[in-house]
Amino acid sequence: MDDGTIAVNQEMLLVNHHDPDKQEKVKISRLYEFDGLEKKEVKEAGIGSIVAISGISDISIGDTLCSPDHPDPIPFQKISEPTIAMQFIVNDSPFAGREGKYVTSRHLRDRLFRELNTDVSLRVEEMDNTDSFKVSGRGELHLSVLIENMRREGYEFAVSKAEVLYHEDENGKKLEPMETAYIDVPDEFTGVVIEKLGQRKGELRNMAPMSGGYTRLEFSIPSRGLIGYRGEFLTDTKGNGILNTSFEGYALYKGDIQYRKQGSLIAFETGESVTYGLYSAQERGTLFIGPGEKVYAGMVIGQNGKAEDIELNVCKTKHLTNTRSSSADEALRLTPPRILSLEQALDFIDTDELLEVTPKTLRIRKKILDSRMRKRSSMK
Repeated sequence: MDDGTIAVNQEMLLVNHHDPDKQEKVKISRLYEFDGLEKKEVKEAGIGSIVAISGISDISIGDTLCSPDHPDPIPFQKISEPTIAMQFIVNDSPFAGREGKYVTSRHLRDRLFRELNTDVSLRVEEMDNTDSFKVSGRGELHLSVLIENMRREGYEFAVSKAEVLYHEDENGKKLEPMETAYIDVPDEFTGVVIEKLGQRKGELRNMAPMSGGYTRLEFSIPSRGLIGYRGEFLTDTKGNGILNTSFEGYALYKGDIQYRKQGSLIAFETGESVTYGLYSAQERGTLFIGPGEKVYAGMVIGQNGKAEDIELNVCKTKHLTNTRSSSADEALRLTPPRILSLEQALDFIDTDELLEVTPKTLRIRKKILDSRMRKRSSMK
């Protein structure tokens, strides 16, 4: 090991990064080098090689493998703390268990805690009830990648709206996480980016021209101001903008940000959406579903043009009569529905809503499905 090599059957010393005095002798049983996306088994590897090893059971990120003669561990690199949290909840909607392979709280718990082995910025906490877990990460994108990976693996669950992790200073004042956002954007789109980030409590620190008709903008912005902004940013810049962020630290709370000015359109009953019901519903706002889709009472099927929530019966069919009129048989024309991506859905949901995630479908729903219980809760 002195010359920077590692070999099969070599005895080494595993040094724990939390407690350097905790040392354990281990033996390398197999050694693999990466060749593109493939792994090939080798007998020995040298300096600069990216390798995978087997034969060590109790190893974690940050630990160092040293020569037994020279135990000199590498200092552990500081990793950014989580700034945003979501609740991962066992799916309890009327359609629960229809599309997912792994649906129970045990499945969800095992998968989330397994993620901790490879993701150093993730935190998972068990809640008072056994059906939900608080998952904290480094931002909305960090958590949305985990959600997408889990649904591709066959997991079915629900998630709540992302919430920022606040701190308090010694005087009891509220502190919130701040990010530095570096944005490279074509010159003609600088105005709209500055305006949008200004509404989200962003503060422009620097603005400099770049080559090729681009401008670099540097903002200091609360982490919560970036929730749901990436999709909007790509639309505003016609896909030409580049957005990078880095954690800056905690600062005094910057004030409330109004995320959503519109309410939800909610399905009134369980059934299958029909063109006749959707035709009258589309006058109220933007629909997220088309005809022939299964819905349940309390499911969000669109966005209202106004601030309040409205319940609609999209399963309503036309009553048949033996009276004919010239316009009665005309085909009803539906506006194509707005299909939300995972990031758009996570941005859209409000604090009283959940996103139901299955391997096949994303559904937005109210936390309280029963309309009478929902009204009672809002009155309280």
